[in-house]
Amino acid sequence: MSTPSDSRLRYPTPQHAHAAATVTEFFAGFPQVEAVLQTGSTARGKAVPDSCLDFAVLVNPAVSAAERRWLERRWHEYYASAEVFHRLHAVGRYSHVDLDLTDGDFRPGEHGWTTGPDEFELEIGNRLVYAVPLLERGDYLAELRARYLPYYEEALRQQRLAEALKYCLNNLDHIPLYPPRGLYFQAFKRFYDAFREFLQALFISRRTYPIAYDKWIREQVEEILGLPELYAQLPPLFEIAHFESDEITRKGETLRALLLEYVWVI
Repeated sequence: MSTPSDSRLRYPTPQHAHAAATVTEFFAGFPQVEAVLQTGSTARGKAVPDSCLDFAVLVNPAVSAAERRWLERRWHEYYASAEVFHRLHAVGRYSHVDLDLTDGDFRPGEHGWTTGPDEFELEIGNRLVYAVPLLERGDYLAELRARYLPYYEEALRQQRLAEALKYCLNNLDHIPLYPPRGLYFQAFKRFYDAFREFLQALFISRRTYPIAYDKWIREQVEEILGLPELYAQLPPLFEIAHFESDEITRKGETLRALLLEYVWVI
């Protein structure tokens, strides 16, 4: 059984640290649990007192759905009654535990014409790359890392990249149609979805897992991808002086140019 030693792991308050230790101790008592993973900003040393504590609890894939539901009930009962979590709640406005049970069966989700990107790469990244194991036993977590790291298999990557580009370009193509009809909010919605799909395609093209498509953008683009010159061009995309104009259309064309410049189609 391993214990956490990752230097990234920093708890913003003693209450966060105590709660994390309590979560780990609780799930260590169940043989179905393969690993307890600290995820989110705490795992990357970015948490503040208002931050929640994010966990992914990895269970053996042989565990039945009924067993998982039983384990989830046991956890919710314990979480509601244990004083350590009440003390955590008192520290900050959103200082609670956010916990998911997962069997590591990562699968692409729905990505439609108007849904924005799915979470396939986000789930792998946040659970296998940017997480810190607080408990690890058996070989299952190591097997998942061997399967998905440094990146998933090439045929799927090519397929995923083509899909991300298809949906991004579709959203960009729709933007100019809306301002002439006075549909400025729909134009912005299409632009925002295209921006997130741009990030998805950018990371897939560079065989790198992301953290999120709507936060920690500077950290991801500058530090993880090593593209400070690209990040400098992203905030101005959202600096809109006159919303009810063709300004969003022009922003969309700028985003299209960045897509062509920075996304490697190889």
